[in-house]
Amino acid sequence: MTTPFQVTVPRLAVPVGPDDHTIGPQTAPVSLVEYGDFQCPYCAMAYTIMQDLLRLRRETLRFTFRHFPLTNVHPYADLAAEVSEAAGVRNAFWPMHDWLFDNQRSINPRQLMVGVERLGLPSAEIGDEVGAHLYLDRVRRDLVGGVRSGVAGTPTFFINGIRHDGGYGLDELLEAVDEAAEAVKAGERPDGY
Repeated sequence: MTTPFQVTVPRLAVPVGPDDHTIGPQTAPVSLVEYGDFQCPYCAMAYTIMQDLLRLRRETLRFTFRHFPLTNVHPYADLAAEVSEAAGVRNAFWPMHDWLFDNQRSINPRQLMVGVERLGLPSAEIGDEVGAHLYLDRVRRDLVGGVRSGVAGTPTFFINGIRHDGGYGLDELLEAVDEAAEAVKAGERPDGY
């Protein structure tokens, strides 16, 4: 007797909420969530693609970045995520996010504080907060949510709550975002979105 094989598509286990770092219209038909690592070179490539995608689909797309530091290969990924959260408390998550990807090759504890200073943020305060790991629970919450959602590496994208298993080149992401927008327009909304 043969049992039917059913393929299940991984879904976002933790819906986007008010504590997430999100840009784009709240009412956008497409929600794109990235699980990323500030030291991951593939995430740096995705960062430049995301900038183009957000520019091209400004009214269609709401983008959320979540932490998924791969500390076994990126020794300062946790630290960079914590610094971004300290900046976020000061309404500067996105400028710090951009600075981290723009300066990825030189990420180390000293350079992180250079970034903090360049953004005009209080480096002594942030240094103390990061030293005390005030934001590590927030970073870990993203990581655990990613694991629960089937994230195994970075970058991993979810489009309207469904993991995007295609490539993350601009053309592929544009096509996926446009398909998701069309599905929403046709009345199809994934469960849990």
